Amino acid sequence: MPPEAYGTRDRGDDDLIRASELSQYAYCARAWWLGRVMGYRSANVEAMDAGTARHRAHGRTVEGAYRMRRLALALLVLAAVALAAALAVWLIVSVGG
Repeated sequence: MPPEAYGTRDRGDDDLIRASELSQYAYCARAWWLGRVMGYRSANVEAMDAGTARHRAHGRTVEGAYRMRRLALALLVLAAVALAAALAVWLIVSVGG
């Protein structure tokens, strides 16, 4: 089938080779060449788009986990400072009184 049957890629970044393309080339150089050079598109574009969306959602989840981790660390440091301040006040009051 000609490339028009699958739709050609029009990314505008033909000089950029992604890691997924390296993986595809390692798996099957001919398939990479057909897509990259000849412009053929995969027959399972919907599944690939769904996978891309899932990866993006997972990336957002991971970023949220990192934010929560930073917040937990900040709250832990704040609690330690508050505990140290309370201990200092207690020592000052008990020694002075």
